[in-house]
Amino acid sequence: MTATASRPVPGRRETVPLTVVGVYAAGGLLTVAALGDTFWHGLVEPRTALAFGVLILVGELARWGALPGEREPAPLGAAGALAYALLGENAGRATTHGVLQTVAVVVAAALAGAVPHVARGRGPALDHMARRILTVGFAALCFQPLYNAEDLRERCGEGPFYALLLLLLLVLTALCDAVLAALILRARTRHPFGPLLRDELRALLHIGSAVCATGVVIALAAAVAGLWALPVFCVPLLLTQVSFRRYAAVRTTYRQTIASLARATEIAGYTPHGHARRVAELSRAVGRELGLSGSELTVLEYAALMHDIGQLSLVDPVPEGATALLPFAEQRRIALLGGAVVRQTGVPAAVAVVVERQADPYREQPLPARIVRAVNAYDDLTGESASASGPLSALERLRLGTGHDYQPEVVESLARVLSRGGPAPGGAG
Repeated sequence: MTATASRPVPGRRETVPLTVVGVYAAGGLLTVAALGDTFWHGLVEPRTALAFGVLILVGELARWGALPGEREPAPLGAAGALAYALLGENAGRATTHGVLQTVAVVVAAALAGAVPHVARGRGPALDHMARRILTVGFAALCFQPLYNAEDLRERCGEGPFYALLLLLLLVLTALCDAVLAALILRARTRHPFGPLLRDELRALLHIGSAVCATGVVIALAAAVAGLWALPVFCVPLLLTQVSFRRYAAVRTTYRQTIASLARATEIAGYTPHGHARRVAELSRAVGRELGLSGSELTVLEYAALMHDIGQLSLVDPVPEGATALLPFAEQRRIALLGGAVVRQTGVPAAVAVVVERQADPYREQPLPARIVRAVNAYDDLTGESASASGPLSALERLRLGTGHDYQPEVVESLARVLSRGGPAPGGAG
């Protein structure tokens, strides 16, 4: 998931939020403790450690081709790390590698696998590395001491109770990772925590579920068949990764096609350069602020990109493309024309609904249409036309229109996004 972050101010260092610093510190302390303990006491069961280390290394190397913003760019590495944390037996013999060695092997293998990527300037993000370390440490801490307790091992054995234990720990680990990811995004973007957490939990139903399932299957298979199970059970996840990357590439191409179509109004001279992109970026940020989910944000972004496409049906262009300054009847006519055009492009019908209802009174609009209308008006009011005003004056005009045209909550969310240094106003266009 990619959230719209604040635009950095030139000449000023971007400060790291305290929550992120805390996550980095916790991951760093755990790494130092794990590597120090393993170096001091030596590797326990080195063949097992080496086999899982190689699996994680291969998973990190398979990061090639990851798209920007991908939630899990190295799923095989994540599954291998989870499997090592949940490994109770190897070919029928109980393992004793413990929590700190688990973290040490995962960190060493991940760092080794990251070297080629770092050499090309595309190393793993620190946020992702810290989450991986803390999540694996959490899983190992929950499982290893419990399973190594003799009473519990005798009770669980290899029957259904053991599988239920792994399933419970898997759910807790997934929740831990989702909470960490949402906390980091909350700290960096200041968007509401609840919707961010819901997005992370929804992501578990996609590539996250494949990672978790593969990790548990590898751990269970290694308990019976030994280390030969590793290469056999990692193949399905590699195939899933390839399929997911192809699907993501198609989605990216689809979005680029929509963005290119939206630029038709700019090329034809109906709207200022960059207007559709600015409205889409700012609308997405406001949608995040108001708690829209990932799929709702996608519809909002597509609608914001194409919100002015109805102007292509006009004989005479609107001055500076500023539809917010037109009479209501004309705004409504352009919106309906835009909705009709969008319905012919093959995009989801929900996008066309937002486009054609963007000029309605806000009490009759769906929330995405309310957002597009307010953000479009703001960008129109801060453009380069002679009647353009500054950001504060534009927000004041939007607030004056909250009785009929703009929803007060949307306007205030827009103000909060802008106060944090959100996407620039329309001066560029």
